[in-house]
Amino acid sequence: MTIPDHLFDEGIDRTLLDYDMRHVQQNKAVYERTQRDYEQEQRDMLSSQDGDTCEIHDQFYRDHKLLLVLFRALAVMPITRSRPGTITFSWKSSATMYAVCFYIVATVVVLVVGYERIMILRSIRRFDDYIYAIIFVIFLVPHFWIPFVGWGVAHQVAIYKTNWGKFQVRYYRVTGENLQFPNLKTTIVIISVGCLLLAICFLLSLCALLDGFLLIHTSAYYHIITMINMNCALWYINCRGIKIASQSLSECFRRDVGIECTSKLISRYRYLWLNLSEQLQSLGNAYARTYSTYCLFMFANITIAVYGALSEIVDHGFRFSFKEVGLVVDAAYCSTLLFIFVDCSHKSTLKVAAGVQDTLLSIDVLTVDRPTQKEIDHFIQAIEMNPAVVSLKGYAEVNRELLTSAISMIAIYLIVLLQFKISLPKDPQLLDT
Repeated sequence: MTIPDHLFDEGIDRTLLDYDMRHVQQNKAVYERTQRDYEQEQRDMLSSQDGDTCEIHDQFYRDHKLLLVLFRALAVMPITRSRPGTITFSWKSSATMYAVCFYIVATVVVLVVGYERIMILRSIRRFDDYIYAIIFVIFLVPHFWIPFVGWGVAHQVAIYKTNWGKFQVRYYRVTGENLQFPNLKTTIVIISVGCLLLAICFLLSLCALLDGFLLIHTSAYYHIITMINMNCALWYINCRGIKIASQSLSECFRRDVGIECTSKLISRYRYLWLNLSEQLQSLGNAYARTYSTYCLFMFANITIAVYGALSEIVDHGFRFSFKEVGLVVDAAYCSTLLFIFVDCSHKSTLKVAAGVQDTLLSIDVLTVDRPTQKEIDHFIQAIEMNPAVVSLKGYAEVNRELLTSAISMIAIYLIVLLQFKISLPKDPQLLDT
């Protein structure tokens, strides 16, 4: 959960009051407001609970709105901007009704193609060919978990997206600048078009390279492969947004500390940083179901595809056939998506605390007053007690260690499958039985 609005506002107001009281006691004179103080007072009148205010400052939503529209079009995440500054999900909304209708039609197509794929699977006798045929069945599975990993988490995702707007209002209140995401909108347009083209190219390449995968069967896979690509793109954009916010917060903090290092300033940035840290943690919690199943799907696909390629090499040597190339394409495709998923999370977590912590440690505590020293200690303790970690509700931490553990797990399964293959009889008549 993120910091509640009333607690954030109370914390900011308390730091302002404490600072003003100390200032009066120390100077024993009339308080003369500077232009900087006046602008700060005007910003402090803004509320992150006001939808119109959030709408004005929510640049992140405006930049990545295209992704949300595409997810609604694919019937994966039927969330809408029902009122200013607020993203909601409702089972009675028009977006959800469209998602249900689209899903029913797509399910009919998937079931028809799936039945034919299963009939082909049942007719296969050779172990290796059976493994290859399983790949096409596995690619149909993500369609059936859309209600669970898409609609089932839509409410939590809507809250997470809404909190982005609230964070950007708080960011403006503390720093005096609107949070900007350079080139993010252009990047999203390129990625969105790329996801669609990649799905088409990937399916056509498998159709051309792997025997038994008919062109008409690809009709059941287009929306599934596009959804898989878009899930990876959405995670990348969310992590990039947090990374940019972390860098911007660090730069503003370094700038303001260089101008005037006071307890009020340190305290305000501490509350803002805690809000950003919790926003990072809520990313994993909101999408826990979606990306837990996403990882399992990638692990299974990579294992089967790599086994198929190794099996062909064991049987026929390094004389690459269309089948081997198709399996390599499948494994490379899934491995690339998995790497992007874990790598962008790892990079975003590194940026959350690094810049702020460097600035805190660079402050000469001998030149500041005692209250400011205490606030610096509190800030450093807050960073240590709130490590920047993306956790899928405790099931897994999304970082590069997840990739290494996945490689070791896949290697174990490959060894078992290859041992089973080697133990099979070499007589072709026995292999057919």
